[in-house]
Amino acid sequence: MAQNIKKQEIESNRNSYLESNKKINNSDNKNVPNEHYGFLTATAMIIGIVVGSGIYFKVDDVLNYTNGNIWLGVLVFCIGAFGIIFGSLTLTEFSMRTKSNGGVVGYYEEFVSKKVACGFGWFQTFVYYPTITSVVSWVAGIYTCILFGFENSLENQILVGFTYMTMFYIFNIVSVTFGGHIQNLSTFIKLIPLIGIGLVSILWNTAIPSSPGGVEMVTKQEMGIGWLAALAPVAYSFDGWIAATSITTEVKNPRRNMTLALIIGPLVVLAVYLMYFLGLNKILGVEYIMSVGDGAVNKVGELLLGGYGNRIILTLIIIAVLGVVNGIVLASLRMPQALASKEMIPFAKRVEVIHPKIHLSVWSCIISFAITSFWMAAHYLTQKWNILSGGDISEISIVFSYGSYLILYAKVMKTKKENSITSTFKGIICPIFATLGSLIILVGGFLSNPVYVTFFLLFCLAVCVMGFCYYYKVSKK
Repeated sequence: MAQNIKKQEIESNRNSYLESNKKINNSDNKNVPNEHYGFLTATAMIIGIVVGSGIYFKVDDVLNYTNGNIWLGVLVFCIGAFGIIFGSLTLTEFSMRTKSNGGVVGYYEEFVSKKVACGFGWFQTFVYYPTITSVVSWVAGIYTCILFGFENSLENQILVGFTYMTMFYIFNIVSVTFGGHIQNLSTFIKLIPLIGIGLVSILWNTAIPSSPGGVEMVTKQEMGIGWLAALAPVAYSFDGWIAATSITTEVKNPRRNMTLALIIGPLVVLAVYLMYFLGLNKILGVEYIMSVGDGAVNKVGELLLGGYGNRIILTLIIIAVLGVVNGIVLASLRMPQALASKEMIPFAKRVEVIHPKIHLSVWSCIISFAITSFWMAAHYLTQKWNILSGGDISEISIVFSYGSYLILYAKVMKTKKENSITSTFKGIICPIFATLGSLIILVGGFLSNPVYVTFFLLFCLAVCVMGFCYYYKVSKK
């Protein structure tokens, strides 16, 4: 009897919390965006951002780190998805309890601390989104130069990439729904070669190709714990899923749609990646992939589609990359406005105003484009002078992001302890597994390049501290 009374009391408290939160979030606010997107767009955004160019060129890296052990490679992909899936399940506890804008920034603000939220918001706005946007746009420029036979110089790659980036900014500013349609279309198109190769491999009985002339065949070897370094390329292949939380306030029925999207999206990505990974290995063989490296995907195109296979595959890869650009731009456009609505950046009153026709803040769009252009220029300089020794500026933020989510996972467990969350699975098991997933990815990232990763973790932390100090100063006034 006492147990039933306690259970009813907990449920009553939870309902009261949700109802009061609903009243707060439904209060009259002219700067709250309209709801444009449904479940399909939210899910497509997660899949579309995560499934980019990385998977096409990370298979050989995974095999090299695991010394050709296919099933260990499968394990690495599962570990990569492990943190995302349980991280998504954990963060749904926040998405169901708030309609605060800014995605993860809103979660920090409402459930952790406004100063911490400001620090993380600065990191996402000024480092995470713009660096990824600029680098992925550059990658699209590389493939476009190859496809059309342009001189594949760094200057041409940057020029074409900047053109793509500008084009997607214009698309998403002119029409918020058009940006969503682009995301849906590019997501389905980019899945075609990944799923297709996986399905074709089931019935593939042709002998694996021999090593091309001039290429030394790589063979399997014994290994130690070095296979953990394979988590770095896998983490980069899976990164970007969190960007979908930035449109929570613009999703219809977000408590249902965002929750389902954050669960289904990562599961679909894992299934597609495993189909492609296993299919590629069956068609070409482990030694061939390890020997030719990134050229493996072109060989598959030739075997399956004949002489024009390379160009067809390259076209599909470009579409995949542009889908990532569109998804990141769609999210980054909203970040300055989200911070401004919380008075977390200078000139907040001006930046937070949403234009009635485009349903976006004009100043938010300008700031986002300017910052991304700055990082595009920075990326050009680092590549021109090889400052980062083969790396790129997008790697600054990826490992740091996984570390920053640990605070939110801990908060969910604390909320469960306070009985605001009744489910043991979502309140204890999911955040524990999410924490383990993030820690494993952090270790893998560190092993891949200890000096480089350590330096940029400190850089990202410095940006967060700047945001923290800014909000502390503003709040005192």
